[in-house]
Amino acid sequence: MVTPNLSITLAGCHLANPIMTASGCCGYGEELAEIFPISKLGALVTKTITPEVRPGHPPPRTAETHGGMINAIGLANVGIDRFISEKLPWLSQQKTAVVVNVGGKTVDDYVAVSEALAPYDSVAMIELNFGCPNVNEGGLEFGANGAMAARTVAAVKRVFPRPVIVKLTPNVTSISDIAVAVEDAGADVVSVINSLVGMTVDVSSWKPTVTFNRGGLTGPAILPIAVAMVDACYQRVSIPIIGIGGIASAMDVVQFMLVGASAVQVGTSLFVHPDGPVRILKDLTAYLKSRKLASVTELIGKVEKY
Repeated sequence: MVTPNLSITLAGCHLANPIMTASGCCGYGEELAEIFPISKLGALVTKTITPEVRPGHPPPRTAETHGGMINAIGLANVGIDRFISEKLPWLSQQKTAVVVNVGGKTVDDYVAVSEALAPYDSVAMIELNFGCPNVNEGGLEFGANGAMAARTVAAVKRVFPRPVIVKLTPNVTSISDIAVAVEDAGADVVSVINSLVGMTVDVSSWKPTVTFNRGGLTGPAILPIAVAMVDACYQRVSIPIIGIGGIASAMDVVQFMLVGASAVQVGTSLFVHPDGPVRILKDLTAYLKSRKLASVTELIGKVEKY
């Protein structure tokens, strides 16, 4: 049988395959490049970039938990100016799509970072971080308020000419309502889901396991929630969806695509298996062959519900 076609098109952007990294799980990409060629990825998503340099929270800021981890990094990053001068030259040389995750405390912050990135064609897309649960400002409120989310998307679309992805928080009553709001405002893609609010306590010290006290829960524990939320959004929006949440295998990817994801992001599992995307691609190809599917896109939205 002919090797299945793994390529996809996301809001007009061609990706060699549907496997992306998740923001915050591989820095700016250099670490992964020591493990496997970045060109193996459909796209690399950077950690969140803000207008200013952010040191993040003091350690400990990650903690393992049942089926996942709690993180409260605090959006530590080099800031937009240093990102453009120090990180973007290397990223622009990688033979994969580059997606810059954008964060801020205000609408103006999102606009400023997006506008600064606009002249650089090597940035194929940006992803607006609308739901980081481990910062005091500019986190959940952007993703939990449909009107604010829509206003921010509309403002960013006026200054950034290429596709805009909106990363949605699951910490809301109805994530599909927010998805509809950002689609109406001009979002080109939604990524579903960001981390859930979580907290664990060290029973020896009686202190929380991270210094921010709470953080974002990620990893296999959240996969069923993420699958359900992708399914909910797929019923209501027509723009592409990127599935995120606990993906560690090709079969996890298949689940997300069957309920409507066009692509996926691999995050927490990179800390355990940094070469995971390569293994996932190999197994995904084998799965498509076993089902006699010519293209990975034949999976999208094909779940057979009872």
